[in-house]
Amino acid sequence: MRLAWWWLFPVMLSAESSFITPFEYGKMLYENPRGIGCVHCHGKEGEGSIIAQYKHKGKLKPLIAPPINELSYERFSQATLKDNKVMPKYHLEDSELQAIYRYLQEMKRYKNTPPAPKK
Repeated sequence: MRLAWWWLFPVMLSAESSFITPFEYGKMLYENPRGIGCVHCHGKEGEGSIIAQYKHKGKLKPLIAPPINELSYERFSQATLKDNKVMPKYHLEDSELQAIYRYLQEMKRYKNTPPAPKK
C-alpha cells in the first residue's frame, strides 16, 4: 500500500499546484494580502480612489490613493517597499507582487477589450 502512495505523490502535487489560476491568485492577494486589501484604497482595478477627506487649516482635503494599474513593474514593486505614512507595509514576496501586478494588467486588458459582436 505504501508503494501506491509514492506513485500518486507527484500526481497529487501537480493537482495542488493548479488548484487556482494565476489570475485568481493575483486577485486573492490584491483583495486581501495581509489583512486589508489593496482594493480598499486603490479601487477594484487599481484605478486609485479617495480614501478619506479631512480638514486642514479650515479647508477640506482629500486623502488619495494613487492609481497603480498604469505603473511599470519596477515602479510598482518599489512603491510597496518604500516607507509611507499611509500605506501599510505588507512584506510581500516578489512572486506575490508579480501575481498582483499580472492581475492588474489582466484587469486593464479585459476592460480595454471591446465586447464580442452579437450573433
